[in-house]
Amino acid sequence: MKHLIDFNNVSEKGLASSPVVKALAGLRANEARYFKNKYHLDFTVTPASESNDIITWVHPILKEERDIVITSKPLETARFLIENMKWVFIFYESGLAINIPYTLEDKSKRAVGFKLSEGMEIPEELATKFKFARQKSKLAGIIRGSYFVIKGDY
Repeated sequence: MKHLIDFNNVSEKGLASSPVVKALAGLRANEARYFKNKYHLDFTVTPASESNDIITWVHPILKEERDIVITSKPLETARFLIENMKWVFIFYESGLAINIPYTLEDKSKRAVGFKLSEGMEIPEELATKFKFARQKSKLAGIIRGSYFVIKGDY
């Protein structure tokens, strides 16, 4: 069942099995604040068990583009269509969050973003492939992030 993410009152709902649950909840709330402020959009998430279509769309992109296989369990997903751009998110038990902005009509803005919750190690499958920049967030503490541009069509 979908639920709305409130960035004023950060909730750990749906993320309890994560060893960095507080930081992951803050990271998710940080995303919710961004979408509310930029697009006036309420950020809703769905349990991964109810949104396998998102996971089966994202994981092949990772594998085909960069030979990445995420080993952590997906907990929640989100999807939006904003200004002809598909946005998808997967929040993982490890504290990893993946987001993909994917333009539908052209290839100008297609990328995979990785964000690491404060307190988690860089996942082995990403450690040798990416450098992570740090960003401070009032909701999530220190977020480390990286990305790559998607070259194929999915």
